[in-house]
Amino acid sequence: MRVEAADVTGEHAPRCLAGAAWGGNPPPSAAAAPPERTSARGLERFIAGRTLGSGDGPAWTDLFAQVHSRLKHQEPFLVPAVAEPLIVWIISGEAVVEERDPGRDWAASHVRTGDFFLTRSATLYEMRWRAIGEVPFQVMHLYLSVELFERVASDMLGCDAPPALRDVAGARDAQLSHLLALVHQELTAEGKGSELFIQSLAQCLAVHLIRHYAAAEVDRDQQTALPGFRLRQALSYLATHLAEPFSLAELASVVGMSKFHFSRLFKKATGMSPSRYLIRQRIGRAQTLLQETDLSIIQIGMSVGYTSPSHFAQAFRRETGVTPTCYRRG
Repeated sequence: MRVEAADVTGEHAPRCLAGAAWGGNPPPSAAAAPPERTSARGLERFIAGRTLGSGDGPAWTDLFAQVHSRLKHQEPFLVPAVAEPLIVWIISGEAVVEERDPGRDWAASHVRTGDFFLTRSATLYEMRWRAIGEVPFQVMHLYLSVELFERVASDMLGCDAPPALRDVAGARDAQLSHLLALVHQELTAEGKGSELFIQSLAQCLAVHLIRHYAAAEVDRDQQTALPGFRLRQALSYLATHLAEPFSLAELASVVGMSKFHFSRLFKKATGMSPSRYLIRQRIGRAQTLLQETDLSIIQIGMSVGYTSPSHFAQAFRRETGVTPTCYRRG
């Protein structure tokens, strides 16, 4: 395991994440056009930031992980496709991350510590982001080897080819976060990473992804879930309209689909209905505001779409188990 020392706190963070923080690589905007595809270990050459830790040695054969500090503000750049399933886990900070297929509209995800992205894209896509606040924006990239994924899929499903995975942007998964935290612990344990434990974690992660994020069987119309660009359009619309009344008809029209068809495919893609997803996003945003601002609870509730304080308190408690006041007090 390799760990680099870096001062990424307080007023020094912007300087640390710029200039020399490229680790010898030019910024993506200044580099030559990236290839269509690259390897898990090669992808970081095309993304700006500083690598703080990287899994090396035989223990990391089926699971490759790296920790990175990202720039506070990243201009658009192209990301090559990688064959391995990729999880990006936010370990520090908060940001608005935008993605799009080339030529399409941007889709934004407001992410914070504990959120994750899952992708197994077969083509180039474009990204940009803007960190919020002074906390360094740090992420862990984790790749599972294709061979491991195929072995686990064969054992679980009895199939020759592993299932396709759904694209996930800015979601939360408590069980997945627990497994990723254990990986991060092994990654940062200088000289103490257990090969047996890391291999076990890799298998657990593969099982979890197949159980919870494998695409459903193909429907008669050959579409199992929303196409990636339409899902990102829908998520971006919800993120920018948190405070507005929910309208399934309006959301469906944004992606050019009927209400029934959109709602069914959205649930297949995310595991929840559009209205349920919006509630999760509203409460997640409220949690951030309660922790990081001095706004009153009434103001926070209104900013995320709740005009009634009692309705906001009820919804918050259903999602978190505590009232907004208790959550703010810690």
